[in-house]
Amino acid sequence: MIKIRHPFHMVNPSPWPISISIALLYSAIFVISSLGGNNISLYLIFLTIFIPIVGIFLWWRDVKRESSLQGNHSFTTIKLLKYRMIIFILSEVIFFLRFFWAFFHRRISPNIELGLVWPPVTISTFDPIGIPLLNSLILLSSGATITWSHHSFLNKNFKRAINSIIITIILGIIFTFFQGLEYYNAEFSFSDSVYGSAFFLATGFHGIHVIIGTIFLIASARRIFSIINSSYHFISFDLRAWYWHFVDVVWLFLKLFFYLL
Repeated sequence: MIKIRHPFHMVNPSPWPISISIALLYSAIFVISSLGGNNISLYLIFLTIFIPIVGIFLWWRDVKRESSLQGNHSFTTIKLLKYRMIIFILSEVIFFLRFFWAFFHRRISPNIELGLVWPPVTISTFDPIGIPLLNSLILLSSGATITWSHHSFLNKNFKRAINSIIITIILGIIFTFFQGLEYYNAEFSFSDSVYGSAFFLATGFHGIHVIIGTIFLIASARRIFSIINSSYHFISFDLRAWYWHFVDVVWLFLKLFFYLL
């Protein structure tokens, strides 16, 4: 049974956030230096990328232990976790806004190298009625099923919650498969002008977010199935559902601007 301590009890400070931040800083420095022509060892770059991955795993492990096993997540801690997730999603919004800005900047004023038209004359764009439309239906359906799972969970219908979250996971995997198929059949590449770079960066990073969100939901399904969560203690499920809805909304804008327009 999960314990909830005094509402003002706080968890101990974690060493992982600052460790991950320092490792990511050095990783960015090494990658940028290597792109600038400096001789940076690939082993050093991989090491500074591997360390944050291990740190994230250990950080999540500690959060799980503090929450489920030690009962250290008070109401104050849960509220702070929600605020931090909101800040994280806002940072992700700014992250994608940079891709949209690059896309619109060239779309409004295409230069002579692009043929003074947008998309460039050498680009054969995707048919928005094909795989992009199918992926839109898949991702919007997954948003409905994760909401269904969340409401079922709150109403203590754990069987329906686990079934609907499994459907969401399957839809996320299908979306990733069709996006990979779309990339495989693309008639332009990342190096085909700024259009190819902007398109593959924006949609590719969104695809990575879908994969991460799918992993999140698999972890949530395991916790529900193992009865680690309860109808009174479900902060991890809440935050992962928020993340999945964010991924849905970003795809709507990608579909509108990168495919339809």
